[in-house]
Amino acid sequence: MKFLLFLPLLLLVIFPSSSVRAANVHDFYAKRMELYKKVEATTNIPWYYLAAIDQYERNLRQVRRDLPKAESAIGIYFRPEEWVGIGNPDPADENPVSIQFFEGIGVDGNGDGKARISDDEDVLYAFANFLLSYGTDHDNIKIGLWDYYKRDKAVGIIIGKARIYHHFGRIDLDAHLFPVPLRSNYSYKNTWGSARGWGGRRIHEGTDIFADYGVPVRATSYGIVEMKGWNRYGGWRIGIRDINNTYHYYAHLSGFAKNLKVGQIVQPGTLIGGVGSSGYGPPGTSGKFPPHLHYGMYKDNGYTEWSFDPYPHLRMWERLERQKSRHKK
Repeated sequence: MKFLLFLPLLLLVIFPSSSVRAANVHDFYAKRMELYKKVEATTNIPWYYLAAIDQYERNLRQVRRDLPKAESAIGIYFRPEEWVGIGNPDPADENPVSIQFFEGIGVDGNGDGKARISDDEDVLYAFANFLLSYGTDHDNIKIGLWDYYKRDKAVGIIIGKARIYHHFGRIDLDAHLFPVPLRSNYSYKNTWGSARGWGGRRIHEGTDIFADYGVPVRATSYGIVEMKGWNRYGGWRIGIRDINNTYHYYAHLSGFAKNLKVGQIVQPGTLIGGVGSSGYGPPGTSGKFPPHLHYGMYKDNGYTEWSFDPYPHLRMWERLERQKSRHKK
C-alpha cells in the first residue's frame, strides 16, 4: 500500500508532466533575462545583444564536439587559459587582480571578490566587459564582435538574433508551425539524402512537401530573412535563420509574399510565398516537375554550415499544431 501511494510521486519525478516541464522552461528563460538586464544596467550594453551572444554560443556548444555542452543559464564559453590569462601558473585562479595581471578575460561580475568561470554572472559580465573596450553603440559592438570571432558570418548571425530579440522583447521564441496550412491538401515523406541528377550528382538536402500550386507557404519559426531570390536549382527561394542558428530553406516557390524583403523579421505563420514548380534553369523556369515545397534545414557551427534531415521536425511540428488546433475547439 505504501508503495502504491508513493508510485505517483515516483512517476512524476521520472516522467514530469507537461506543466512541470513548461514551468521549468519558463524559469530558465526568466533567469537568463534577469542576468541580461542586470548586466545591461551595469554596462549600458543593450540586453538583446547580450542575449544574442549567449544564444549563439549556446547553439555552437550544442553541435560542436570540441566544446562542452552548456549546463547553466549562460551558454558563453571561455577556455580556462583564456579566463585566467596565458602564462598564469594557476589554471584555476579566481583572483581578479592576478587574472588582470596575466591579461585574462575573467572578471568579478557580481561583487563577491571572485572571478569564477563557473558563475553565470561573472561569465556574462566578462564578455560585456570585453565589448566595453569598443563602445556600447551598434557599430562598435559589431567591431568588438568581429575582433572576438574573426568571422563576418558569426557577426551577422549574432546581430540578426539581437534584432529578433529586440523586436519581440523576449527570448522564449522556440515555437514552430508546419510550413503549409494543415487544412490544405498536401503529402510528404522522408526524402532527405536521396540521389538527385539535375545539374550533376548530388543528394537531396531536404523534404519535398507536395501540394497544389499556390498553396500558402509559411515561416516555420521566429527568425530573420537572410536570402530571397532565384537560383537554378531551387528556383524562387527564401532563406530564414532562426534564433537557434538553424537556417530554413524554402524552394521552388511560385512567388513571394507581397513586400517580403531581406532583413525582415518573421514569426511562425508569417506568409512568405506560395507552393510552385520553379527551378532547374534560368530565372523564370517553371513546370519541370510537379508543384511542391522543398524544405531544407542547415546548421552553422562557427566554421561551416551543413544540412540535416528536416523530416522528424516537420512531423513533430505537424503533430503539435494538430493537437493545439483540437484543444482550441
